[in-house]
Amino acid sequence: MKDTKREKQVWKPGNMLYPLPAVLVSCAGTDGHSNILTVAWAGTVCSSPPMVSISVRPERYSFAMIRETGEFVVNLTTEKLAWAADLCGVKSGRDTDKWKAARLTPVAARLVRAPLIAESPVNLECCVKQEIPLGSHTMFVAEVVSVSVDAAYLDGKGCFHLDEASPICYSHGRYYTLGKAVGKFGYSVKSSISRS
Repeated sequence: MKDTKREKQVWKPGNMLYPLPAVLVSCAGTDGHSNILTVAWAGTVCSSPPMVSISVRPERYSFAMIRETGEFVVNLTTEKLAWAADLCGVKSGRDTDKWKAARLTPVAARLVRAPLIAESPVNLECCVKQEIPLGSHTMFVAEVVSVSVDAAYLDGKGCFHLDEASPICYSHGRYYTLGKAVGKFGYSVKSSISRS
């Protein structure tokens, strides 16, 4: 009989929750100057009201802008935006105009001063509700106050197909496109096949 036991190796505590969304966060100061930073530590925290979080190191150039205005935009990334996402994560806005360097287009947002990234398929305008210093990073918990989507990914019935934009994620220092769908919400209880 084949031994199906797998040996586990214990490592020191660390951030091993992968893959993660690699999002471009745009922000602007009260002086109108704007910047983009790449954030992999981002996620959904509440559905009603819709809320997200991003975690940013205080030494990042964008940190002061977000703290000053209490606003930012989460822009989802795609395979076509992978290079720009990487550049915006390794260059500093202190000495680089990331809009120009990454060849991205700022577009006025509906409700916040931070611009949207035109090339992103989804833009979430966010207003900070809570700032939580955690150590190396500070978490900004924010309410999503407006959502913009690229009409190119809407079908004739108005359904949005983000998969057609080829979204990417980040894992252990690399960017990946998403693979094929392996299930749909609720399919485990709708299936006639019993699993034990």
